[in-house]
Amino acid sequence: MRSLASHVISNGGIAVDQSKVSEVRNRKIPEDVKGIRSFLGLAGYYRRFIEGFSKIAKPMTALLEKNIKFQWTSACQKAFEELKKRLTTAPVLTFPDMHKPFSVYCDASRLGLGCVLMREGKVIAYASRQPRDHEKNYPTHDLELAAVVHALKVWRHYLFGRSVIFIPITKA
Repeated sequence: MRSLASHVISNGGIAVDQSKVSEVRNRKIPEDVKGIRSFLGLAGYYRRFIEGFSKIAKPMTALLEKNIKFQWTSACQKAFEELKKRLTTAPVLTFPDMHKPFSVYCDASRLGLGCVLMREGKVIAYASRQPRDHEKNYPTHDLELAAVVHALKVWRHYLFGRSVIFIPITKA
């Protein structure tokens, strides 16, 4: 087992370095925009370990928009606590095997686009983002395609020239 760039690398995969996560666990509620940026910067460093990071962080990132009065709401508090919880209980991510096909699960809504890169049922990484303003008017099938494009951009170094299975996550 070896610690490298705030990650723990072992035969089992890549994990969050728990000594670094203690800073997240002890973080106080942000009192201003600077505090939110600081927390989201720290949490965002580990976003590949957190499924749906952008969707969870949405109430907090909304406070970063211009001309928005800073008001810490119960939704912000819930997002803050959920990100802290997910960071302190983050899964061990498996290493990619470039000789086996990848699976990418994609989910999309007006709240967020999310993707999971997997190999043989094991998570390699998560990726997510919030829809851009013009995408919020897209029909669901176009949002799902935007999630696929996002996955291709984020994981191009894994996926380029490889066999990939894209699986949309649809809710009935």
